[in-house]
Amino acid sequence: MATEPPPSSLSFRTTGSTCLHPLSELLAIPLDQVNFVACQLFALATAFWFRIYLHPGKTSPQVRHAFATILGIYFVIFCFGWYSVHLFVLVLLCYGVMVTASVSNVHRYSFCVAMGYLTICHISRIYIFHYGILTTDFSGPLMIVTQKITSLAFQVHDGLGRRAEDLSAEQHRLAIKVKPSLLEYLSYLLNFMSVVAGPCNNFKDYVAFIEGRHIHVKLLEVNWKHEGFHGLPEPSPTGAVIRKLYIALGSLFFFLTLTKSFPITCLGDDWFVHQANFPTRLCYLYIVMQAAKPKYYFAWTLADAVNNAAGFGFSGVDKNGNFHWDLLSNLNIWKIETATSFKMYLENWNIQTSTWLKCVCYERVPWYPTVLTFVLSALWHGVYPGYYFTFLTGVPVTLAARVIRTNYRHYFLSSKPLKIIYDVVTWAVTQLAVSYTAAPFVMLAVEPTISLYKSMYFYLHIVSLLILLFLPIKPQAHTQKQPQSLNSVHKKKAD
Repeated sequence: MATEPPPSSLSFRTTGSTCLHPLSELLAIPLDQVNFVACQLFALATAFWFRIYLHPGKTSPQVRHAFATILGIYFVIFCFGWYSVHLFVLVLLCYGVMVTASVSNVHRYSFCVAMGYLTICHISRIYIFHYGILTTDFSGPLMIVTQKITSLAFQVHDGLGRRAEDLSAEQHRLAIKVKPSLLEYLSYLLNFMSVVAGPCNNFKDYVAFIEGRHIHVKLLEVNWKHEGFHGLPEPSPTGAVIRKLYIALGSLFFFLTLTKSFPITCLGDDWFVHQANFPTRLCYLYIVMQAAKPKYYFAWTLADAVNNAAGFGFSGVDKNGNFHWDLLSNLNIWKIETATSFKMYLENWNIQTSTWLKCVCYERVPWYPTVLTFVLSALWHGVYPGYYFTFLTGVPVTLAARVIRTNYRHYFLSSKPLKIIYDVVTWAVTQLAVSYTAAPFVMLAVEPTISLYKSMYFYLHIVSLLILLFLPIKPQAHTQKQPQSLNSVHKKKAD
């Protein structure tokens, strides 16, 4: 086995810019992470400038597209150096597919090219470059661009290759009637607000933002004369941005303290595997997995704030007249930490990726939508064995949780005390189940994963399989028929 380089060497190892290396050494944080945060902070400041000085009322859409694209390209080169070539190759390849493929096949070809290229890059980082330990992780932007490429291709297919009556309401809203120009395409995929950390968003929403229609479309859904306004108000994102920056700072604090104190490697310690009793292992697993979350909370919340600062992400007005800027939010921390079901947890974690999976897989495949969606999610994340342990474990756990909820939840709705008991128990079970299921996702390799599951006696695998084998499965009409019935929603409404 090769000798591992010293930490200082690891922190310096990057293909991106090295101008912040002294800061990296001072903070004892890897240089690629310092470059990432520096780009996001610069993007945040630029986003405010972009919203004010390149406002749609003052500047043409072409100028806004061009500026967002050029700065985004610079960010990618700054963070990833020559690895950014992979991103540019994928974007140009898929634009070639977009303009040359027929509308009946554009979604298939784009999906195969984008996912194929992403998978090749995943394999090269892990198995050629030794689990990516000594290389800059350029897969993040590739993953986001893959989501956007495939979403756009499916939406072009919906708009130009399918009948309107065969589309669901959401597919009809997002369907694209004209293929994008090269500038629009590059701006959508490479804009400085989302090229480094996302999130994925829809092409129609992005173009409406660039052209200055994004907020007005949402405001027109409200009768402002009835509310006492003579014209449309101008909602400011400043409050939302400040709130999200506070959350990001709090997440960063927990990352630098809690995450450092409870690294995922603790789950492979001899004390945990061989000496601790089962309840202690359960509690310790929960703590370690909680400690793994702040870095995601930080990155996703900061990325959301960057988009909001530019004026993108307005989602509408609630019944109390409050403006909301969560169209692009990737998580809801409160709902994650208080989730009482596996479904509720997944719906509020990596929200934009869940939306993408629904768009390109779940509501389109004719068979086994849950299983195939988990498989696609694992493939998109990469080829680390731990990802597949997580998603293959997630399938029976999700199905078993659905069976339990369907069979027993209604018994606890008759009184408030019973409902409270149900919520407390299901909260604890959900949090422990998620910790058990997601642990391989952050452990990555086979050996520590098997060691962990052996120490936990494979308890959740066994319980889930027993539930699926011996408990009656009561069909939920709206859940089971969703993939098939989405195509007939408009027909039923018309009837």
